[in-house]
This record gives sequence, structure tokens and C-alpha cells, in this order.
Amino acid sequence: MIQSTGMKKLGFYHQRKIPRTPFHVVDPSPWPVLMSIGLWGLATIFICWVNKVDYGQLFWGVLIMAMTVYGWTRDIVNESTFQGFHTKKVQMGISLGFILFLVSELMLFFSFFWAFFHSSMSPSVEIGCCWPPVGIECLDWSKAPLHNTALLVASSCTVTSSHKYLKDGNFTHAVALLIMTVFLSGFFVKNQYDEYSWASFSIADGVYGSAFFMLTGLHGMHVIGGTCGLLYSLVRLLLRQFSTRRHLGYVLAIWYWHFVDIVWLALFFIIYIWGS
Repeated sequence: MIQSTGMKKLGFYHQRKIPRTPFHVVDPSPWPVLMSIGLWGLATIFICWVNKVDYGQLFWGVLIMAMTVYGWTRDIVNESTFQGFHTKKVQMGISLGFILFLVSELMLFFSFFWAFFHSSMSPSVEIGCCWPPVGIECLDWSKAPLHNTALLVASSCTVTSSHKYLKDGNFTHAVALLIMTVFLSGFFVKNQYDEYSWASFSIADGVYGSAFFMLTGLHGMHVIGGTCGLLYSLVRLLLRQFSTRRHLGYVLAIWYWHFVDIVWLALFFIIYIWGS
């Protein structure tokens, strides 16, 4: 009797001292440190490439980055899908963090748009007091840029429809439309590469070339990153790691893709139509 009473008191003590919480405290991880090392290696490769210095011995940065991305995403998937650590509170925190990340990306693009507007609305004497600058032959917006706009708008529609089918439990249509989205993004990247090949100016041709290639190139890198996110979501969808109610990773990839689409619409109307 005394022992059972003591056990009850001990259980009550532990219950009061260690309450249940919906939040997840992650275990110590090596991935942030390895990611920093990999990014340092990539930055060094870029600096060597710009200054025409041999960077053949620095490809370890790429390997570390690839290993870190694989290991980090694997741990996150294990915590969310197999260990059940991502409760509703945790998912709300992840969603809020991703929204803040998109806001920071928006500010990055806004800084380059600001440079473009400043240079175009008050062109200096060095570029002929006109915009586009003297000697710059702008690209025709009604050809490859308009085609790319149609591709991105269509991809945004297909990925939204895929998400709707997933919520309705139709995995076949969700997978098919997601595959179509990936193909549309691939066509966009190909058209962008062809456009760079046809352009009569480069990033070294004054402020117009710098602003044009920085904005379109930065957006192209985001398209490639968004495509990787969609491909990863496709693999998880094929492995049935997403359910009709729990698929936050897919939702974040869709948010990112819509962000890429909106930025491209701004690029199309400001850089290709108004700025030319």
C-alpha cells in the first residue's frame, strides 16, 4: 500500500515536472556547419572562375553541399513522416519561417529592380542620356520571353491542380500534373539558355547588361531550385509519403513555385516590355 502510494506520488511528480509539449526540440546536427563549409567552397569556386584562376581542387565544396542537402532533407523527412515530431504547432512554425524566407527573397529581387528603375529613369551621360543605352539591342518580348511567360503561368496552373487532386485523394492525377509541371519548368530553363545565346549584349555591357542578367539569371537560379523542390515532392508522392491532409513539404514547394511565377511576371512587364 505504501509502495503503491509512493509510485502514484512519483508519477504525479514526473507529470508535473515533465509536461507534454507540441514543440519539437531537434537533436544536435552537423548539417549547419557542413552547409557553411560547402557554401564557402562554392563562393571560392565562383571567385576563382571570375578571376580566371584554376579551381579544379575546390570541387569538394560541391560534394559537401550535395551530401549536406541529402542528409539534412533525409533527417527532416524522418522526423516528420516516420517519427511524428511535426505536430500542428511545428508545422505552423515551419510555414511562418518559410514565409519570412520568401519575404527575404522578395527584398533581394526588389534591390535589383530598384537599381534598374534608378538607371532607366535617370540615365547618365556615360550611357547616352537614354534608355536603353546607346548600342544595346534589346530582346523582343513577343518571342522567347512571351513563350516563357506562358510556360510559367501554365506550370502554376498544373501544380495547383495537382495539389487539389492530392487533397481529393486522386494520387494518379496529382502525379501526372506534377510531372507536367516539371516538364514545363524544364522547357523554361531551355528557352532561357537559348535567349542568353541569342543576346547581342552580355553582363559586361554597362548597367543595362548588368541589371538584365542579374535579374533574369537570379530568377533562373530560383527556377532551378524550385524545380528541384518539385522533383523531390514528386519522389515523395510516388513513395506515398504524402497523405490527403499531411503534405506540408509539397505545399511549401508550391508556394515557392508561385513566388517564382510572380517574380517572372514582374520581370516580363518591367524588363522586357517597359524597360526596352
